[in-house]
Amino acid sequence: MFHQDPQAVGGSLFLSALCAVIPLAVLFVLLGGLKVRAWVSGLISLVAALVVAVLLFGMPLGQGLSAAVDGGVFGFFPILWIVINAVWIYNLTVTSGHFEVLRRSFEKVSPDQRIQAIIIAFCFGALLEALAGFGTPVAISVVMLMSLGFKPVKAATVALVANTAPVAFGALAIPIVTLAPIAAAVTNDPRLSDANALGTLGSMVGRQTPILALFVPLVLVLIVDGMRGVRQAWLPAMLSGAVFALAQFVTANFISVQLTDIVASLLAAGSLVLLVRVWQPAEVLTADLADDQEHARTGSPSAAAPVPAVGGTSTTTATGGAAEAGAGPSPDSRSDVFRAYAPYLVIIVIFSVTALPAVVDFLAKEPFTYVFDWPGLHIKNSAGAPVATQFKFNWLPAAGTLLVIAGLISMLILKVSPGRALKTYGATYVELRSAIITVMAVLALAYVMNLSGQTASLGVWLAGAGGVFALLSPILGWIGVAVTGSDTSSNSLFGALQVQAATKAGLDPVLMAAANSSGGVLGKMVSPQNLAIAAAAVGMSGREGEIFRKVIGWSLLMLLLMCIIVGLQATPVLSWMVP
Repeated sequence: MFHQDPQAVGGSLFLSALCAVIPLAVLFVLLGGLKVRAWVSGLISLVAALVVAVLLFGMPLGQGLSAAVDGGVFGFFPILWIVINAVWIYNLTVTSGHFEVLRRSFEKVSPDQRIQAIIIAFCFGALLEALAGFGTPVAISVVMLMSLGFKPVKAATVALVANTAPVAFGALAIPIVTLAPIAAAVTNDPRLSDANALGTLGSMVGRQTPILALFVPLVLVLIVDGMRGVRQAWLPAMLSGAVFALAQFVTANFISVQLTDIVASLLAAGSLVLLVRVWQPAEVLTADLADDQEHARTGSPSAAAPVPAVGGTSTTTATGGAAEAGAGPSPDSRSDVFRAYAPYLVIIVIFSVTALPAVVDFLAKEPFTYVFDWPGLHIKNSAGAPVATQFKFNWLPAAGTLLVIAGLISMLILKVSPGRALKTYGATYVELRSAIITVMAVLALAYVMNLSGQTASLGVWLAGAGGVFALLSPILGWIGVAVTGSDTSSNSLFGALQVQAATKAGLDPVLMAAANSSGGVLGKMVSPQNLAIAAAAVGMSGREGEIFRKVIGWSLLMLLLMCIIVGLQATPVLSWMVP
């Protein structure tokens, strides 16, 4: 039996906490300083965590290795099992050509670039974040915006800033799915029990990020056209932000945490489509007009630069016209448009049905769900209570399995042959191979730190900040995402720490755990991975610093807002918002 000790190193809490920082410092230095590949950084940091656990915290080597395997397996199932199958469904729409139909349907909404920025970067980007995440929304949104005549830097800035509010619920809420069992393992709070943690944390995040969502479309309009754009296009910005925020709150709190971004993005896009049918801004900012204004401001010569074609469609110029080499594409039929949206509708139906209480109870039993003690782990915390080390293998009700079912149905709707779908599935694993290793390594690292007592040492030490920790909590999440590029990774690294620090400081553990995820979303736009994706998409590889300077101010401003929100939620002023 291994007993955790927050003062394991020399009987000193400070020294123990300092040693517990070593694996995180190794990860952050390798990723952020030396720019080592994420999967390599993750594996090296895992080794560092095992060395600290065994040599400094006294954890038996066998239990340390077992903890690492436990975390790695959890990283694949259920986390990567969701991501892989979600990306597969997206790839099915690409390989069948229906992604292009979806893109064209968005283009037809309005010729105004301010509205295009909202519907593509904010609404459609959120839908992509809901299904795939991991940089996909930025890469796709940037190319789509450029195909409509946006300048490269502006397209990258818009896509990165838009990729904020949806991130916590991305890839079917995988950051919160990851956070829930980690938080549950280090507290006896009934709201964070194994059965309640996902719903409670989803509800709490759903009472924080919607406040950001209210303002993000307005920020996008400001980036595209300055204060004049805000004066002329505030209505669609506020409408889409309000609808997204309300839908995100309602879905996360009362319907399904996993469906939050899907419902919010579709309703926000729908509200915008309905609005532009009866309203248009006083002056429509077309690509031509935006180009002329840019040249007038800078004094540079006017020239419409070609942008990359997307998915084999005809190349467009900065004026938004079709390339001279060929005629414009024929209009998409209603059946094609329906099939393009069908996979997302199928996902909503499947997840809605399986979220019904009777269905949940039925699928929570054998043979659909097995719960067992992870072998080789026998641990007690510093108070002498056994540490839960159970593993839940819910092979059928798991979100990833439901996505497989949705993918099979989507195959039929999209008319993709079984052979082609299988080939696409294999290609998806190849596409995500680095992400698979990274996530499994980071989760293994987190489990070793949590079960060896390293996280407890950090949590107890940080609790010394008292009530001020409520203001620091979102910043910790921001740092985690800024370095790792993933809210999922940040939650796995700091989730237990946030809960333990909150408990020791007399703060609400639900609030602090959620703050890690909500604050983390604002580090997404400045993470090296996302910056590299955006730069590559606009043909500016090596010039990430230029894009970074455009977004860092927005990232810090929104982080300040989130710190204020969390700080007030930790006081009687907004404590009524905590479930």
